[in-house]
Order: sequence, then structure tokens, then C-alpha cells
Amino acid sequence: MTDPNQVVPRYRTYSEYLKNKYGEKVYKIPINLPGTCPNRDGKLGEEGCIFCDEDGSGFECFPNSMAIEEQLQKNKKFFSERFKAKKFIVYFQAFSNTYWPIEKLQSFIETAACEQDIVGVSISTRPDCINDKYLDVLEEISYKYNVNIDIELGLQTVNYRTLEKINRGHTLAEFIDALMRIKKRNFSTCIHIILNLPWDDMEDIIECSKLMSALQVDQIKLHSLYVVEGTRLAEMYKQNEFSIISLEEYVERVVTFLRYLSYDIVVQRLIGKGPKDKVLFNNWDRSWWHVKEKIDQKLVNRDVEQGDKCDYLNGKALY
Repeated sequence: MTDPNQVVPRYRTYSEYLKNKYGEKVYKIPINLPGTCPNRDGKLGEEGCIFCDEDGSGFECFPNSMAIEEQLQKNKKFFSERFKAKKFIVYFQAFSNTYWPIEKLQSFIETAACEQDIVGVSISTRPDCINDKYLDVLEEISYKYNVNIDIELGLQTVNYRTLEKINRGHTLAEFIDALMRIKKRNFSTCIHIILNLPWDDMEDIIECSKLMSALQVDQIKLHSLYVVEGTRLAEMYKQNEFSIISLEEYVERVVTFLRYLSYDIVVQRLIGKGPKDKVLFNNWDRSWWHVKEKIDQKLVNRDVEQGDKCDYLNGKALY
């Protein structure tokens, strides 16, 4: 029985997208590799992004010292017992996974993709760690094991000055180049965006939404900025070098972003989760679910939805 008080999402949810695509619920299970990134190992820089700690976003994963097979089986057992899951997407999450030597990356992915209940492989990486040779290998794996390949690109912002401020080590041009190469292979793309970077304003948020729509990305993951001890961002936070917008402003930014976003784009997430330890700021000391509910309710209260302001493509002046 449906809860009459439950708010129906006014955007394309990832769970419904997966259910429609595969005919049942599909669960995404993380695999943690002991990798790094060219912005940390000295090739582009050594400090990494100012918000990134030594776990590289893999704080919810098993230790990267654990074999892929063991991580996979433990995760599948958990989701099978708790949610009766039968189909899975393997998610290579932490750091820049296509920065591995190509033979090693192929071995890692094939180890995970060869099982019958794996329907997809999702690979998180940076725009400057994508090239045609790696995409060739991923294409071979997709055909060989009959799995869908999703590539998740960390962009964070379309403001080139902010990209420099957060020490991303790449520009908007590299992102667009990587995206175009991925789309030629018909791989699904998911773009990560942080909506409350201190150096971005609402105009940046709107332009970001417009650019994602114009580039026809497939999916979006929205994050809020968290501050972890041991990062450059933490030092700046302690020195009051920037201020973080209020929760209400974050909700406003998400609602605005969604309204300008094409309805063809799937929304994987509206708010992220930070690590439990060493965190100086994370989601205004609220649960991610609480923030999500505020966003859902704001959409309902205003009677607005994803894409209702997406009227700027295909020659707007000719409408």
C-alpha cells in the first residue's frame, strides 16, 4: 500500500531508471582498488584536489587491500540477504580508476564482470584519464561479458576559475573532450557536480545545468561539499578563508539546477555523504535523507519539476 504522505520525486530517479532498464531492482556495489590519481602522484601535482583526503572517496568501501573477488562476494551477500537482490552493477569508486596501466585495469574489470548476475560496470575517473585505447578495452569487455559500461567523470564545476581554485588539475576543455570520446562508444556517462563550492554562485549553477543538458550527459550525481581533516580545504576552513552557504541555499541551488536540467538526464543523487571520522563540516550536521526530503518538499511546494526551465536548446530565438 502506498503511503499517502510520501512525496513523489519530481525528477528522474536512478532507481526507477534501473528498474525500467533491467526489469527489476539492481544494486550498485563498490569495489575499492589501491589506486591513486595523476593529481596526487606527481604527474600533474602532489596535493590533489583541495577537498580530497587519502581515501579518495572510498571511505564506505572495504579496504583496498582486500581482493576484488572477496569484496565482490561480501557485498553481494549483504545485498542479497538484506534486499533480496539478484542483479548488480560493480562500481569501481575511489580515485581515478582509468589511471591504472591498461592491462591491470582490464584484469580488474574482467574479474568483476565475468559473473552472471553482474549486469553493469561503473568506473569512476577523471576527464584527463580517458583516451581511445582505454575505451577500446572497455568496449571489448562490454561485448565479451554482455555488461553495460558506465563511466563517471568528476567535474565538480563548470567555472574554470573555481576548477583552478580547487586544484582539479584539468580544465573544462578536457572534460568535454573525454565526454565526447565516451559518447562515441555509446557508454553511459554520469557527471559529478558539487553545488555548494564557495567560489560558485547561482549563475554558475544554472550554466552548469544548461551545459550538462546541451552535452546530453546521461546521468548526474550532485554532491554537497564536505570538509575533512588533513586536506588543504580543512586548513582554509580553519583560517576562515571561505564560508559555506546555508542548507536553505543549497536546497535552492538543487531545485534551480533541476529545473534547468533536461528531463532526459537521470539524477543519481541530490546530496552526498561524507566520512564519519575527521570531518569538520558535513551536510550542515543533518542526515543526507533529511536534506533530500527538504529538496523533494521544496519542489512540491513550488509546484516545479526537473526540466520545466529547459527551454534554451535547439535555437531558442526561433521559438
